[in-house]
Amino acid sequence: MGRFVFLLLAVLLLLAAAGAVMIGLFPPEPRQAEIERVLPAERFGTR
Repeated sequence: MGRFVFLLLAVLLLLAAAGAVMIGLFPPEPRQAEIERVLPAERFGTR
């Protein structure tokens, strides 16, 4: 039972390390977001 737990932890650690290397080699692209301009409140006031 102890070897199984050790083997499972070793496999999970290797998967985490491989994932970190893949993210380091191929970083995700930055997302483009539209810039929304905030209109001043006095523009909508009554005259």
